[in-house]
Amino acid sequence: MPSRFLPRLSAVVVAALLLGVAGAWAAGPADEAPFLAENDAAMTRMMADMTVKPTGDVDADFAAMMIPHHQGAIDMAQAELRYGKNEQLRRIAQEIIVEQQQEIAAMRLALGQPLPPSAAAPDQIAPSAGPAAGHSMPMTMPMEH
Repeated sequence: MPSRFLPRLSAVVVAALLLGVAGAWAAGPADEAPFLAENDAAMTRMMADMTVKPTGDVDADFAAMMIPHHQGAIDMAQAELRYGKNEQLRRIAQEIIVEQQQEIAAMRLALGQPLPPSAAAPDQIAPSAGPAAGHSMPMTMPMEH
């Protein structure tokens, strides 16, 4: 092959590689699809549940909007725990779950609302089973909006 074609061939190869990398980057890893779907569902549910009809009670309306907001953060953190690999982010997600559940409980108690029964989060072993028995587990709080 004459040497005058090498620069042109190299440019074509580089362009093809860049297009391939860009296409793969834009598409994202196939294993990210379940995370993205779950996260999108959590965001959609959160936004719908935050849309409340005003009651005339600022405190009740605030809690009615903030509880779904906090539940959305819990749902997204649970998706990180299911699909994420970064241990630092997984620890942060666990902290988010605990903190947001505590804030939901505090808002419900401030309004005199009952707390739902404790339950294991979907990604955890129930408190009565396995070596985790006796350790407190974050509870999943269903929203009533």
